[in-house]
Amino acid sequence: MDTSVCQKGDLIMKQYETVIGLEVHVELATKTKIFCGCKTDFGAAPNTHVCPICTGMPGSLPILNKQVVEFALRAGLALNCEINQFCKFDRKNYFYPDNPQNYQISQLYLPICHDGYVELETAAGTKRIGIHEIHMEEDAGKLVHDEWTDSSLVDYNRSGVPLIEIVSEPDMRSADEVIQYLEHLQSTMQYLGVSDCRLQEGSMRADVNLSVREVGNPVFGTRTEMKNLNSFKAIAHAIEGERERQIELLEDGRAVIQETRRWDDNKESSHAMRSKEDAKDYRYFPDPDLPPIDISDAWIASIRKAQPELKKAKSKRYQSEYGLSAYDADILTADKALAELFENTIKAGAAPKKAANWLTGETLRLLKEKEMEASKIVFSAEHLAALIELLEKSVINNQTAKEVFAAMFESDVDPSVYVEEHGLKMESDSGLLEETVKKILDANPKAVGELKEGKDKVIGFLMGQVMKEMKGKANPAQVSEMIRKLVQG
Repeated sequence: MDTSVCQKGDLIMKQYETVIGLEVHVELATKTKIFCGCKTDFGAAPNTHVCPICTGMPGSLPILNKQVVEFALRAGLALNCEINQFCKFDRKNYFYPDNPQNYQISQLYLPICHDGYVELETAAGTKRIGIHEIHMEEDAGKLVHDEWTDSSLVDYNRSGVPLIEIVSEPDMRSADEVIQYLEHLQSTMQYLGVSDCRLQEGSMRADVNLSVREVGNPVFGTRTEMKNLNSFKAIAHAIEGERERQIELLEDGRAVIQETRRWDDNKESSHAMRSKEDAKDYRYFPDPDLPPIDISDAWIASIRKAQPELKKAKSKRYQSEYGLSAYDADILTADKALAELFENTIKAGAAPKKAANWLTGETLRLLKEKEMEASKIVFSAEHLAALIELLEKSVINNQTAKEVFAAMFESDVDPSVYVEEHGLKMESDSGLLEETVKKILDANPKAVGELKEGKDKVIGFLMGQVMKEMKGKANPAQVSEMIRKLVQG
């Protein structure tokens, strides 16, 4: 529970509790839009994926994409929702330049899913976050504001792209709970194949509804809605900033106004956009152009049967089947692409623990360094397994393996070929190794003397000199053994 005690001068003020609910828009990974055949590809030239239907031309009629309904059902079942087997679409009426029809087709009265939940693991134990509903709707276009020309342009490529909106209950009490909830949704949608949920591309967008109240007060405070949140970091900052703003207002004896606010990530502050609308402001009514949807028991059963293994179950299986720690299992399963790479590396012959070490170690390090997503990894599971085998067979040492892996990460080189072409195999000539060690020992009598006195730390220096002389192509264990053997006589 996120509570705060405010202090102004010597005056101790009231203790407050933060109350948070989320409206999460998830862009569905269908090939075409919700009511027409236009493509949904991200990043296309403006206004190239449009037609009379998604630009609201008079006389055009929508036709529902069946895949949208199936994706919504997948999401609802995975989030423990009840299904409205008879549901329909409604028109949400408002005027804005990115809304060519002057209404949005959505679901108000009979959404496809309702009364679900997500379970979070908190310091106080398992906490259930209720999901009020999931409904299907179409996205609006995208407004582009050009400060140089002081004009606004609109791109209708996004108009009609299918969305589901996941509306939570106001059950979250901190930014940490919000981020955990969003990570759960993101992971679940990715595993289901419903959406890639990339916040930076807008395929997952979260609006934060937040209010504060005195601890112990059962009545909710006046809420505001925060928009333009395109990263987990921005969401956390916005929650903290809005919580403090509302508490300051209440402590000054002023009222919190119900409004929609826009978060500015650069300034790390928000400003009012407009008053917060209620459903009645949109004059909802059933869409006359779209018939109701009748979802059969058989359809639900077939989707339920085809549901994939999700993160939580997969993590538990990795621990029981592969002997991984809970920490490693959670890291590997946090991203669907990483989990798939892990399993494919095992299928290619690598030991689970060694595959996990490379993926949670060097792979994540390079992903972070290059600011990449796991889905963008280019090296194959077969090549990672081959690299692990080269290391196990002592063809290369750990240092060389990291060098080879770096090349694999960049361009998926065959590790065996790379090692051969660059002359990276470990030197197996024991005579050459002994000769090199003797040379280094003769050149460092002081270090040798310290080693004879039992100062074992010096062996690291001697090994480094030998490895340098051998250009890294020696087995460290053999080098250590040879040094001790020759020093001890």
